Amino acid sequence: MSNRFLLRDALAEFPPYVPGKPPVSSPGLTPYKLSSNENHLPPLPGVLDALTAAAAVPANYPDPTAAALVADIADRLDVDPAEVVPGAGASEILSALTNITLESGTSVVYPWPSFEMYPILASARGAEKRPVALLPDGRHDFAGLAAAIDDTTRLVLLCSPNNPTGPTIADAELEGFLAEVPDNVIVVLDEAYLEFASEAADGLAARKKHANLVLARTFSKAYGLAGLRVGYGVADVEIATALRQVIAPFSVTAPAQAAARESLARIDEVAVRAKEVAAVRDRFAHDLRELGFDVPDAQGNYVWIALDPEAAVAFEGACAEQAVAVRRLQGGVRVSIGPDEALDRVLKVAAAARP
Repeated sequence: MSNRFLLRDALAEFPPYVPGKPPVSSPGLTPYKLSSNENHLPPLPGVLDALTAAAAVPANYPDPTAAALVADIADRLDVDPAEVVPGAGASEILSALTNITLESGTSVVYPWPSFEMYPILASARGAEKRPVALLPDGRHDFAGLAAAIDDTTRLVLLCSPNNPTGPTIADAELEGFLAEVPDNVIVVLDEAYLEFASEAADGLAARKKHANLVLARTFSKAYGLAGLRVGYGVADVEIATALRQVIAPFSVTAPAQAAARESLARIDEVAVRAKEVAAVRDRFAHDLRELGFDVPDAQGNYVWIALDPEAAVAFEGACAEQAVAVRRLQGGVRVSIGPDEALDRVLKVAAAARP
């Protein structure tokens, strides 16, 4: 680190978050970005009108409590509004959770590979990172996660569906794991892609039985509001109160609140669209498996192709030549579900690179 300024030593321990690459232009080809798990479908009816109306007076601050949105979420989930904490995407909820639990001398346990922000946030708080390798099929190793917890552990992060590999956590797995975790250790169930899953643990039911379980959810994926940055956590009132202490005031803008409320009012339409995306995902995963690729159970709006480092670099490069950006990560390549033309090009690359 430079000695010019008094910056934290922890900054040397981790790189900044690297978002998905934009597509590279190629003559005669429409570029497609399949590297950020964005929802490629057009906005829900009424959403653009709602956010435009909410932005009519940009000089005014938004409601800092997002009270109307919180009430809508609480009503939809049948929880107390005091248990709902809004934030600028699920990422802000995760950041706040690390902020209220982690510091030097503490540890955080999480599956790996999983959401890239987990180790970044842990390092930012000066905590010891304890990644636990996934099982060969891309699922969480719950025995390994439980074994990694000790007296220094303040936080455990779970991801269902897991990003980037795709499998979900089952009810029995979650319940069995929570029974082993000390009651004073906070366990987070990151459910950013839950709406796309055909089967997954019932986080809401588990939270009613385990006060230390926190749910992190977002409007970025199935609802298609990634650009507006709005998500929320569901937690015990004591934890929720602590989260509100560290989340920046006014972090959820008025247009974001309005768009999220309009989206919640159209939850049935969201579910239909999510199923459409899931159906395309399932066909795409099947086609990749038919070509001989190792593709774990896919339950998000993306498909994971397990590849060795050299093959992953080549696959990403070949997709770029087709004007399609995919996400190369540790252990393989993640492909977000997008328009048919984009997925067809990825399959063309896959057919040429079949194992």
